[in-house]
Formats: sequence, C-alpha cells, structure tokens
Amino acid sequence: MHNNNNGYPSQTRAWVTVAILMLAYVLSFVDRQILNLLVEPIRRDLDITDTHMSLLMGFSFAVFYTICGVPIGRLADRKSRRGIIAIGVLVWSLMTALCGTARTFWQFLVFRIGVGVGEAALSPSAYSLIADSFPPKLRGTAMSVYSMGIYIGSGLAFLLGGLVVKFASAQGDVELPVLGMVRPWQLIFLVLGAAGVLFTAVLLLIREPSRKGVGAGVEVPLSEVAGYIRQNRRTVLCHNFGFACLAFAAYGSSAWIPTFFIRTYGWSASDVGVLYGSVVAVAGSVGIIAGGRLSDLLHRRGYRDAPLRVGIISAALTLPLNLAYLAGTGELALALIALHVFTIAMPFGVGPAAIQEIMPNSMRGQASAVYLFVITMVGLGIGPTAVALGTDFVFGDDNALRYSLLIVTGVALVGAIVLLGMGLKHYRGSLDRLQEWKPQGVATPAPA
Repeated sequence: MHNNNNGYPSQTRAWVTVAILMLAYVLSFVDRQILNLLVEPIRRDLDITDTHMSLLMGFSFAVFYTICGVPIGRLADRKSRRGIIAIGVLVWSLMTALCGTARTFWQFLVFRIGVGVGEAALSPSAYSLIADSFPPKLRGTAMSVYSMGIYIGSGLAFLLGGLVVKFASAQGDVELPVLGMVRPWQLIFLVLGAAGVLFTAVLLLIREPSRKGVGAGVEVPLSEVAGYIRQNRRTVLCHNFGFACLAFAAYGSSAWIPTFFIRTYGWSASDVGVLYGSVVAVAGSVGIIAGGRLSDLLHRRGYRDAPLRVGIISAALTLPLNLAYLAGTGELALALIALHVFTIAMPFGVGPAAIQEIMPNSMRGQASAVYLFVITMVGLGIGPTAVALGTDFVFGDDNALRYSLLIVTGVALVGAIVLLGMGLKHYRGSLDRLQEWKPQGVATPAPA
C-alpha cells in the first residue's frame, strides 16, 4: 500500500516501521544504560573503581560498537536492512544475558563488547529505512520519534535499576536453575536478554521500502564513498564533532547523575531510579520531538541548515542549566536537571536526519555509521570516563562529582556551539554538491 508521494509508503506503514524501530532502540538503550544505576552493587561485587566502572559503561561498548558500525553500514546500503537489524538484536540480547553471568571485571568487559557489536547493526539500518519511508519535510520528526528510544530506554533502565536495588534490599540473592545463586543486578541482565530474543519476531512486521533519492539503487565502491565524504569533509567534521560534543555532555552527565544524587544529597538508589528515570523518559522524549518539530519548521521557513541550528540552540539553552549541579537541595537539582534533559535531547533526532540529506542514497548507511562512530566514541566512549577521571584524579574526592559534571559538560557544550556554528555554510554547500553528484563509471538512474 503506497500513497502518491513519489512512491513513499503510506503514512500508516511508515509510522508502523518507525514505531517498531523505536521499540528496538528502547530495548538497546535499556541494555546499554542499565549499568548507570547499578554502579555501587557492581563495584562492590567485582571490586572495581569508578574508572573501571566507566570503562564498562562506555569505552568497552563504544569501541566495538563503532568499529563494527562501518562495515555493517555498508551492508545496510545494499542488503536487507530488516534482516541486519534482526541479527543485531539477537546478538546483543544474548550478550546482555551473558552479562548476568559475569563474575569478574574482565568477563563483564568481554560481554559488554559483544553488546556493542550487536547494537552496531541497528541505527545505520534504521536511519536508512526511515529516510526511504518519509519525504524530507517529515524526516526531522520521524527521526526524532525513532530517537525517542534513547530517552524512553534510558528512563526505563533507571526505573528498572531502582526496582532492582529495592528488590535487593528486601529479598537478597535469587537462586536459578543451572546458574545457581545470582545477585539481583545479574538477574536483570538475564531478563533483558530473554526479552530481546523474543522481540526479534516483532521485526517481521517491517516491510522494506524502495530506495529513493540521488544514488538510489547504485552500488558504489568504498573508495568512492570515502572520496565523497572527503569532498564534504568540512561539513562532516563540523557536523559529526559538533553533535559529538553534545553527546559527550549528554552521556557524561547521564552516566553519573544517579550517583551524583546518591553522593551529594544522600538519596537512595531506588528513589533516584524512579525519579530520574521518569525525568529522562518524559523530558527527554518531549525534548527530542520538540527538536525534530523545530527543525522541520525551520526547514519549511527556508533554513536549509535547520538541523545544525537546532544543535546550536540546544547547546546554548543547556549551558546555564549546568548550574543544577550546584543546587542547594536535591529537589531543586532535579527540577533543573529535568530542563537540562529536555534541552540536551533536542538535537539527537535531527543530527542523523542531517546526514541523510547530504549523502547519496547508496552512501547513507555508511555515512550514518561514520557519524555514529564519532558521536559514540566521543560521547559514550570518553564522556563518562572524563567525568570519572575528574572525580578520581583532579579532585581526588568521590563527593566532588558535582564539580566534575559541571566542568566537563560545560566545556563540551561550548565546543558544540563553536563547531556547529562553523559548519552552517559548509552544510549548505554540501546540499548543493549532492545535486551535482554522479556515480563514477555507471549510469545514474533517475531519482525516485
């Protein structure tokens, strides 16, 4: 069933696709972020430091997530995107379950790497599917709905983590067949892994849309992809690293905000999980949709560089809200952090949408993988560890976490404003360059 809008799927079919992909993203972020509220029990059981913990939260996951992303992105430009996603969900779910069997830091590290490898299959394929399901005027909103999974998933991770901590204080360890006695934090990884395996069946409801736009249906060699990205390097560098600075601030803060409330205000982990989890799920989801809607509005008003402008607005609004870390009461801090979550969420749907706009169809998955490589390595790979290093080595005091959060995220937000501002004219130039692109050595099909 199609509408008459240049062969795009019907609105119903397109939004069903986005909804299923968003649920997959929710699942991936629950698996990815659940560690953030389980810092203390995991540190205790594995006998590790904040810096070790940050490597489990970010770096170990991010390195292999990003390394595997580029070849998987190339597959997404040629093969079944639905099939690639299904294999990825299965791999990361099995690895998440194995995290629940870890008894040492090194075992946990290996399984987290496996989670990263599986999750690398999702977003490059999802971005490509969504771009082929919606015309440009709706892509900012559609990408933002998909990207709501970041905040719904993270919020659920904190909520589930809080419930686990509460359960642990009441019930203690649980005995399971075959595995024997497991800690409550291990149980949640086992349950999440099983849920992911079952979810793969839902992906069968997705139908592959036809590939559309400049370069659709053309297979180009990797050298040509690299050449095109190099030709647009100023745009790509400003865009990727500008949004990476925003990701650095977002991941760096979200990884440690639960611990910030526990250490600074003496809140219980279960209370933090419920309160902060609710804030992330609601304020983050509303913020990312607001960013998508704002980008589409600016686009309709003639701002061709709308996605980058949304990123600049987001960073400028978030910067003063970093004062939340110096608030005198936990309640005031939570209120300011709710606004902080809203504003910093705004650009994470329009960032990948911008990549789809400046790349030929046959390069979208690969360019998306490069974007994910940069924002994941900088944001998730370095963000949480930068905050931990500030706490451990600059201040040398666990209770100085609030100052590490203030400084590290503040510097990142200023970097985002500078880089995205520099990228505005280069992005407009890349939009013009796309219309002149022709693949080397093959006839170019008429754009759909």
